[in-house]
Amino acid sequence: MAERRATATGGDMRNYVLVTGAYWVETLTDGATRMLVLFYFYELGYSPFTIASLFVFYEIFGVVTNLVGGWLAARFGLRTTLFTGLGTQVLAVSMLALAPQAWLIVPYVMLSQAISGIAKDLTKMSSKSAVKLVVPEGDESSLYRWVAVLTGSKNALKGVGFFLGGLMLTLFGFQTSMLILALFVASTLLTVTQLMHGHLGRPDATAKFRHMFSNNRAVNILAAARIFLFASRDVWFVVGLPVYLETVLGWSFWQTGGFLAIWVIGYGVVQAAAPGFVRRRGAEGASEPDGRTATWLAFALAAFPAAIAAGLAADIDPTAVVVAGLIAFGVVFAMNSAVHSYLILAYSDNDRAAMNVGFYYMANAGGRLAGTILSGLLYEWGGLEACLWASVACVLAAAVLSLLLPKNLPTPRRPGGKLALAG
Repeated sequence: MAERRATATGGDMRNYVLVTGAYWVETLTDGATRMLVLFYFYELGYSPFTIASLFVFYEIFGVVTNLVGGWLAARFGLRTTLFTGLGTQVLAVSMLALAPQAWLIVPYVMLSQAISGIAKDLTKMSSKSAVKLVVPEGDESSLYRWVAVLTGSKNALKGVGFFLGGLMLTLFGFQTSMLILALFVASTLLTVTQLMHGHLGRPDATAKFRHMFSNNRAVNILAAARIFLFASRDVWFVVGLPVYLETVLGWSFWQTGGFLAIWVIGYGVVQAAAPGFVRRRGAEGASEPDGRTATWLAFALAAFPAAIAAGLAADIDPTAVVVAGLIAFGVVFAMNSAVHSYLILAYSDNDRAAMNVGFYYMANAGGRLAGTILSGLLYEWGGLEACLWASVACVLAAAVLSLLLPKNLPTPRRPGGKLALAG
């Protein structure tokens, strides 16, 4: 029996390495595609709100995908959702690579981005859920470190993707760049299908879609806080900030794309390192973060967009204000996000991990959707300052919701020896 369990664990570890590698490829492609689309259509003269609308379906279908994807993973296994995600990304990027030039208009690109949103969230949900299968039962410290490294590396690679997208647009043009990305993802899909064995977790044919809606109070509160946390970032980062850097500060395409890439890479590094300096202190010494950690980090985060907005209103050097403020915001936001990503798994039982992760990232996508739409609208209405004050309001909402999270870590039911993803 011990030998059989060890074999299963080793097999899951091998599969986890493959699913993580696939997630990294998808993340790199997703970041490059985002920059390619954003700057290509900006160069064509589209307004900030129109550019934001290109990504609306991307976020809407991210919400739907996370809701349905958790159930699909529970019913058919993470292997199925991973392969579907990669295949869907090949389709989405190929649509932009192979379409006649006349087709590259807003409705068609929105459709492509909708498919890309499905791909990204299926792949992300598969990788994040897989962590629960390979961390030793009860080892919350290891769980925190694994989640932080996975999330941080993903964001670092997304930053590399931003830079890659800018570089490819300059060197190869829009459609040739998209074709290169499509071939990159397709080769990854072929490699993973050949090397991965088993389902990566035990599928449960009895899993019901209604189980996607969590009855875990802590998970529900965390998901609500996540909506506002990610809206607070995207409400100024997605459209408002890139356009401000180019039109107001006069930065070149290379400067803007390179700076955003460096910021996202640094953000990912901080996330990966978060377990080393985000610890809850108590009578028994340092322990893993809990609801109190998420609360004070959120209140601290609100100070930074407020300070940037106040600095711009006071006519302080806008370049210094925006660059320094964005760096500080990124550091604290990364710690917030790392704690949230750990807590969702800490609050979940093994047998509900995929469903809870899917539900949680549905909320995450909802926050990004709201932030993306508001970023374009608010920038046209009141410039970057309006986006920043909206960010402050969203962060404070996340902080207030975090007050309702459990003050101590739960002891989730983690059945010994099982790799089930749904019950």
